[in-house]
Amino acid sequence: MDCIRKGKEVIRIEASAVKELEKRINKEFKKAVDLIYNSKGRLIISGVGKSGLIGKKIAATFSSTGTASVFLHSSDGIHGDSGVVRKGDVVICISKSGNNDELNTLLPILKHVEVPIIAITGNPYSNLAKFSDVILDVSVKEEACPNDLTPTASTTATLAMGDALAMAVLEKRNFSDEDFAFLHPGGALGKKLLLKIDDIMYTGDFLPIVRKDTSFKEIILEMNAKRFGCTIVLDEDDKLCGIITDGDLKRIFQNKENFLSLKAEDVMSKNPKTIKKGNLAIKALNILKEYNIMQLVIVDNDNRPAGMIHLHDLLKEGIE
Repeated sequence: MDCIRKGKEVIRIEASAVKELEKRINKEFKKAVDLIYNSKGRLIISGVGKSGLIGKKIAATFSSTGTASVFLHSSDGIHGDSGVVRKGDVVICISKSGNNDELNTLLPILKHVEVPIIAITGNPYSNLAKFSDVILDVSVKEEACPNDLTPTASTTATLAMGDALAMAVLEKRNFSDEDFAFLHPGGALGKKLLLKIDDIMYTGDFLPIVRKDTSFKEIILEMNAKRFGCTIVLDEDDKLCGIITDGDLKRIFQNKENFLSLKAEDVMSKNPKTIKKGNLAIKALNILKEYNIMQLVIVDNDNRPAGMIHLHDLLKEGIE
């Protein structure tokens, strides 16, 4: 039970550290966001030890959301790698104490390059803070470590501040789903954000189509000949005016005596759910789920059927 107690205590301490940051999202935070957003160069993130590991994650988050970002280890920076920094870049330096030797040596080099420096530090009165244009305070009341030594709450708070910066810049850039998909083309995520219904919809002779005056017998023949369990109904202008599904036929069989005399317009459901060409496949899936239907008609700008897609096709493509 001691380990359960300790686990809960760690979560409480770290959650409290992150909660405290909300009060520090202020004009300094806005200034940092503006510096990153307006930069003509890259975002360079530097740190050592645990701060460096957090810095790598923050850099990856920025890069994946539209801000070119590079991680520079502070130790490497003072041994030649500071050449990666160019005028026009913005640098984020991460340090709990703000006074480590590597950063103290690197900071004058960065100042010589004339790049703005954003400090993410637990010590707003440190040497790092003195060299910085913006100071983001991530100090914590206590670490979750029982000896108050191992960075735990402080690294969690730093990561949260980095996420807050990245998401604020993302929103300022109006970074869209399509932008995200362009940077994440691989795997299920890329397919979810890139695959369009035009790429997988059925067209031409594969489509079940009847007209308003089509007989009941011909409706059944058309539906049996195709794989969708439904048929599109067209009006005299070849525009979509309805859809007939297996469920519609079953209800007719149960409730109508002279159903063979019925025409398509007597059986069809008017105003079927549709989606325009060019939309993402995930949007089609969301419509199918929302209305609990199995098929969706794809239409052009004149409401003429361009294709059809079935729920199973989307699931087969890994769109979930």
